[in-house]
Amino acid sequence: MRAKTAICGVVIVAIGLLAACGCQKSEAAGGMPQLPPPLVVVAKARAQDVPVYLDEIGRCTATETVTVTPQISGQIIQRHFEDGADLKKDQLVFTIDPRPFKAQLDLAQAQLAQAKAALDLSHIQLNMYSAVADTRAISKSDFDTKKNAVDVADAQVEAAQAAVETAKLNLDYCTVRSPIDGRAGQRLVDAGNVVQANMSALLLVQHLDPIYADFIITERDLPEVQRQMAQGMLKAMVRLPSDDPKDARSGDLTFLDNQVQDGTGTVKLRATISNPAHHFWPGQFVNVRLILTIYKDAVLVPSPAPQISQQGPYVYVLKSDGTPEMRSVTLGQRQGDDIVLTHGVAAGERVVVTGQQLVQPGGKVRIDTGAPEDQASTAPTEVGKP
Repeated sequence: MRAKTAICGVVIVAIGLLAACGCQKSEAAGGMPQLPPPLVVVAKARAQDVPVYLDEIGRCTATETVTVTPQISGQIIQRHFEDGADLKKDQLVFTIDPRPFKAQLDLAQAQLAQAKAALDLSHIQLNMYSAVADTRAISKSDFDTKKNAVDVADAQVEAAQAAVETAKLNLDYCTVRSPIDGRAGQRLVDAGNVVQANMSALLLVQHLDPIYADFIITERDLPEVQRQMAQGMLKAMVRLPSDDPKDARSGDLTFLDNQVQDGTGTVKLRATISNPAHHFWPGQFVNVRLILTIYKDAVLVPSPAPQISQQGPYVYVLKSDGTPEMRSVTLGQRQGDDIVLTHGVAAGERVVVTGQQLVQPGGKVRIDTGAPEDQASTAPTEVGKP
């Protein structure tokens, strides 16, 4: 009897322990902490007219570049500019010793006066012979000789006049002037040097306003550029690599080369940009954005919103009930901090910008109300269904 009582007691204790353990497991399961919904930043897709463009690397070149050379030989006796100065057209830059050329001019003028005197004498003699030609006092051959002498003297006067003009021109060439408006480079000769006509380089002058931005495109992009050029002047936005993109200067596409370069498959283009403050400098590399057309009402989202999967790019879109939905999208060109979506999202829809890694389609998310779209709140808000 005692043994049966003991066995019953053991069974009751075991049942109690099992029940206790079951309760503890149930409490443990019911009280396990849940992971909070992921915190995300949300932004609205917006519609805006944006440019369709080609981004290229270019290089600045002067619109005019002239190497100043003397047109006469002689000794440089004076320099009239400072290296790097801004020059005006016809501004005096060098003086070549004018004394030999002044002497040549004096000689030519004297020879001209002598030729004119000889011409006058020839006319006088011809007139005398003409007065007696009808009386047969002189032979016809003598008369023709005097007439020919007048023609010769007249030709000698013309030659002497040409020699005077040449001497004047050479004397004028003693003052070397800038042929264009532009900026002077470093002088290539100093006073005292003897220079040779049309051989000795004196100075390089470059016109900097406006200035060219030369760049290339691939032959694959050439047909679209030609189509857009046929509809009107194309614009190019040019900036230095160190400039803020917002400070890019607008210019016109003014040149398209007439051939594709062998070996590279590229075509040379040129934009002309106003440069009054000399912001751009010949030889500088620049970023060139060639605007082809304007994409009307393009849908833009912040550039971090699209993600890449094995199936291609996608974004998370918050539906009307606040749950995230995965959408496949087609990416367009970047526009500053945004990117164009040509397919998959409509303007006004909310997309997840950050925090996509933990988002589950149809799950809960918490919107970071500290983000620009929800600055009115100060704490994250949980939305969506479990």
